[in-house]
Amino acid sequence: MPLWICETCGAQFPDSGHPPASCPICEDERQYVGWNGQIFLTRAMLAEGHRVVWRDDLGLTGLSLEPSFAIGQRALLVPLGDGCLMWDCVPLATPKAIAHVRLLGGLKAIAISHPHYYGALADWSDAFGGVPVYLHADDRQWVTRPHASIVHWTGESQRISDEVLLLRAGGHFAGATMLHWSGGAEGTGALLTGDIAQVTMDRRFVSFMYSYPNYMPLNAAAVRRIAAAVEPHAFDRIYGAWWGRNIAGGAKAAFAASVERYIAAIA
Repeated sequence: MPLWICETCGAQFPDSGHPPASCPICEDERQYVGWNGQIFLTRAMLAEGHRVVWRDDLGLTGLSLEPSFAIGQRALLVPLGDGCLMWDCVPLATPKAIAHVRLLGGLKAIAISHPHYYGALADWSDAFGGVPVYLHADDRQWVTRPHASIVHWTGESQRISDEVLLLRAGGHFAGATMLHWSGGAEGTGALLTGDIAQVTMDRRFVSFMYSYPNYMPLNAAAVRRIAAAVEPHAFDRIYGAWWGRNIAGGAKAAFAASVERYIAAIA
């Protein structure tokens, strides 16, 4: 029986002889059901029309689907010992993409910022021997394809290695997570934010939303909580959720200025 993938958000659903009745992630107020209704593709259908591509994005290898599919985010491969950690995920794992990741040392772990980017987490984990997939437990209800590799971590932080720390920031989702990489940006530190703090188009600031497609802002308390989660950590670079949406230098000051700008705008 085929696996099913939501066309609008890219979430995977378990094997079944027929597609799911609905996608709970898309029916939530932060997302939306596609204008042509709820559509699901099998994994084979998705692979027939799309491929996984990879390229450098400010010193990290990124992966995404071409043509763009669902939300269109790209995953990033963060060095982790003799392999990589996949930060965020894409809705498809192809043999060519898996082979390329093997050339880079393979995956040692996967960590995902929030449910909109869960994608094909189970397929990527299985391809590398069932590596752990770190999802915050506060977002447990949004997992559409349960899998033995998922680690539902709790609390405010989860240490993955000496250089990699997951930070619960909240805001966009209760368990919304960012990744601090102390060895990033040539040792000055990097923050991988997904769209928990979205890098703006001028790449000078970040911004914050409860729902991006439905234009629902976060309140000041939520934004201050996000700021407090990252404040203790040094970082000079921010990697956002899409190709090129990064702040290459001076990122910690830019983050602090963004918080003040955002709060002033909603006051």
